[in-house]
Formats: sequence, structure tokens, C-alpha cells
Amino acid sequence: MTKNSFNNVKYWVFDLDNTLYPKSANLFAEIEVKMTSFVMQQLNVDFKEANFLRDYYWKKYGTTLAGMMREHDIDPLPYLVDVHDISLTSLDVDPRLVKAIKSLAGEKIVYTNGSKFHANRVLKARGLTECFHKIYGVEDADYLPKPEKKAYQKIIELSEINPQYSAMFEDEYKNLDVPHDLEMRTVYLTENNYIDERHFVTDNLTEFLSRLTTNKNGN
Repeated sequence: MTKNSFNNVKYWVFDLDNTLYPKSANLFAEIEVKMTSFVMQQLNVDFKEANFLRDYYWKKYGTTLAGMMREHDIDPLPYLVDVHDISLTSLDVDPRLVKAIKSLAGEKIVYTNGSKFHANRVLKARGLTECFHKIYGVEDADYLPKPEKKAYQKIIELSEINPQYSAMFEDEYKNLDVPHDLEMRTVYLTENNYIDERHFVTDNLTEFLSRLTTNKNGN
């Protein structure tokens, strides 16, 4: 595939955590601490058991929240409020990323397995609030997480996008399978030296988008 593969993209869908900010910001480490603490309190288990369950549910169900809902019938709202109550001081504005996203022709969308509240806070901290037309959290997919196909179908329905004219940007490899099967352009963000026949791969979203918009503008 070449950059020309993006010429007819009209809908740009971005994951949030470790995608619209660098992994080095280490936000998810803070969220994981909050998740483990929540599991400890809800299930009355020690740190070791709670940390194991947090990771186990994430691997089995797509998110820790999904596992807690399915196996323990917890109310998702207190969980989402609690685990996303974190400091964002490690985030700063990336003017080049702001410019690159604004330069993309078409509708820009955020779709995260986190909450919409968390997404709005992060976007504000990154100076990206005005870059996006629509923002969807896990609550908008009826608490079904990526990579479940029904979750994507729900967001596609709500956002009224056509997958064949869409691109998806993700840092979780498993979350790109369904978009790829739906014929979306898929971009995998990773710091590893990775080569993939199905997906575009980049370790720098700002540079990737900047090259795309430069090519499209013919500069």
C-alpha cells in the first residue's frame, strides 16, 4: 500500500490513549493503578489478586470494565469516573499534530474504550478539542469494548460513516482486525520496529499525518 490509499478517505477515526498522545506520557500507568484499586475495593481482594484480575479481564474481554461487568455485574459509571480521575500534567500541546489533524479533509472522530469524559479532558490538554467533529466513548457502544465487532458497528451506526472511506488509527494491534475486515485503512502506532502486510505502521502519528497532508496538498 502507498499513501495514495488514503486519497478517498472521508472519515478519520482515532483511538485516544497512547494514540493522540505519546506513550511516554505514561497516562495509562496511572489509569491501571486506579483500575487495580477499584477492583480491590469492589471484590475485596488484595493488590496481587486485583492486579491479576485487571490484566486478565483486559486480555479476555477487551477491557477490565467489560470483565467486571460480565463477571461481577458492576455499575460501569462509578468505575469510569474513578479510573479516569487522573492528573494530565504530563500532556502538552503539539502544534504540529493540531495542524496535521486540522489539515485532513473530511470528518475527524475520536473513538476510545475509555469514557467520553476522559477523552474530552485529554483532547483539551493536547489542544485538540477543536480538531474533532465527534467523540465516542465506551458508553456510546453500550459498554462493549473494542475489539468486539458489535462495538464498532454501533459507533459506525452512530457516526454514520462508510468504512470503505474511513481510516482507523490505533495503538492496540488487536483493535485493528475488525476495521481492516470492514475495509477501513488501518494504521498501527507502535514504538517497535514492526512490518505488517495488512496495516500501515508508524511510531510517530504527527509525522505520519504531516506526510499525508503534504502529499495531498502536492507540496
